[in-house]
Amino acid sequence: MASRFLERLQTGPAIVADGGMGSLISSAVPHLRCPEEANLRAPESVVSLHVSFIRAGADLIETNTFGANRRKLATHFLEDEFERINSTAVRLAREARDVCGREVFIAGSIGPLGEFEEDRARRGDLFAEQAGLLEGRGADLFMIETFFDLDELETAIRAVRASSTLPIVALLTFDEDGETLGGVGAREAAERLGGLELAAIGANHGAGPQAALAALSEMRSDGRVLAALPNVGLASMSGPRIVYPHATPDYFSQFAAHARELGAGLIGGCCGTTPAQITAIRAAIEDGRAPRAPLVPHERTIVAHEDEGAHETELARMLRTGEFVVSVQLDPPLGGSNRALLDVARRLKESGRTRLVDINDNARARARMNALMASIAVERVAGIETIPHVTSRDMTVMGLEAMLLGAHAEGIRNVLAITGDPPDVGDYPGSSGVYEVDAVGLCQLVSRLNHGENFNGKAIDAPTSFYLGVAVNPSADDLEHELERFRRKVEAGARFAMTQILFDLSYLDAFLERLGGSSPIPLLVGVWPLTSFQLAERLHNEAPGIVVPEPVQERLRAAGPNAARVGLELARDLLAETREKAAGAYLVAPFRQPLGVLDLLAD
Repeated sequence: MASRFLERLQTGPAIVADGGMGSLISSAVPHLRCPEEANLRAPESVVSLHVSFIRAGADLIETNTFGANRRKLATHFLEDEFERINSTAVRLAREARDVCGREVFIAGSIGPLGEFEEDRARRGDLFAEQAGLLEGRGADLFMIETFFDLDELETAIRAVRASSTLPIVALLTFDEDGETLGGVGAREAAERLGGLELAAIGANHGAGPQAALAALSEMRSDGRVLAALPNVGLASMSGPRIVYPHATPDYFSQFAAHARELGAGLIGGCCGTTPAQITAIRAAIEDGRAPRAPLVPHERTIVAHEDEGAHETELARMLRTGEFVVSVQLDPPLGGSNRALLDVARRLKESGRTRLVDINDNARARARMNALMASIAVERVAGIETIPHVTSRDMTVMGLEAMLLGAHAEGIRNVLAITGDPPDVGDYPGSSGVYEVDAVGLCQLVSRLNHGENFNGKAIDAPTSFYLGVAVNPSADDLEHELERFRRKVEAGARFAMTQILFDLSYLDAFLERLGGSSPIPLLVGVWPLTSFQLAERLHNEAPGIVVPEPVQERLRAAGPNAARVGLELARDLLAETREKAAGAYLVAPFRQPLGVLDLLAD
């Protein structure tokens, strides 16, 4: 069968593949941990779907094993069923072929491993292990499919090829611009895959038929056999259900005609495609249907104006020229009005004692007005530059990118990247947060936006010009860990840092000594004029990362009703010392009396 498959690919007519096995089996069999579990729990449904695709005109069916590598099965607590799931999948496909009495190729489906940090050799072992089982039970070829990471696909191909001589079809998933999620273009992918002894290469899954055709138009070359198995279109959610668009059979017939014209020798579908679409593909191939209109791929244009990003922020200028920076830290409102925040920001600006305010982002895991949105209003209305904090806790990578791009368009340039306090320490017990990236990953994201690409390396329409800051804690319990994270943040593109609030600069001295005597980026030290012994005691014992030394607590205790005056004196002394050791300071405004911070700056 393997040799007949290769002969058919080379001589035609095009081979018709099946459709969206995984999506259909998940709809047909409720409460599956993953589609591959149906091989054991509902084998009759798997056979029925195979049969429906064969009767619709498929010459090739794929085993229900896309996610049946040992790594992915383990995430569903099915690793002990690894051999049975893969072996049964091939047997069920063979049963369907026998039922229909047609010569049908059986392709062993192998998908990516997903998030997996171990080395490439270990990944290769997992691919080879699955391929060995599928071949041993009677697969005719392998479909190594739906990869967005070209490096991982190459690892999979080499691992499978080292253990088997069966034909391999390698498929990447592309967006409408002909790029993978990792930012690799279809033409580059085809060139890299060209020397790996593949029966065919092409596109599957992705954004739909047009995206697959755009990729094929870049991949085609004399003598190269292509494959196209796209999703029916972009999916959406309706409650817990995944809903696909209603692509008409005629639309898929047109897709098949275009794909054949571009050199596809294997044409089918992926998620959302049903026997109806496969029937349309079969008819288009048998009839030799010509496309109604030629496919005209459009090259994407990145638009950026010369003056965008050229403006240096006041913060960047002050740090560059060595002028001591003073910022005042403000909390956004807990409600839906920002009037009080804008009034405070305006009066700080009018005082002439500070040119910057930094805006907290849901500090202490308590929901407040978004810091970026609050900063836009502050800069626009109060006319004072801001340093909004941005936490990775509350958003996905996509959400972070969207919010940052919007803020940049509205003029925000300084940002402070932080991970954020866990939600369960604040107002949201039981919540785990998002945390798709931590502060280091957020720095990488911002730096990539500045270089004109998203987190996954894909080009955006115009680069950003954020001035990126990070948090650092010189008084951390595990100082070695804190130093390592600080180094990683700097490597990821940080331009300045704001320390945890300090009440004794000996912590800063020790931190700088561990760095070799100085910081690689300018530091702004956190200064808080404490107003009572009770506040100092609570911060020291309850606030993570904050140390209020015993001598400071004792002075506030001894001051009694004059503690606020003593706290102000201590903060002034600390600020004066900071001028000798750091590039600037940010001042935490007194609770409910934010303008009281101006007393700290009085001459």
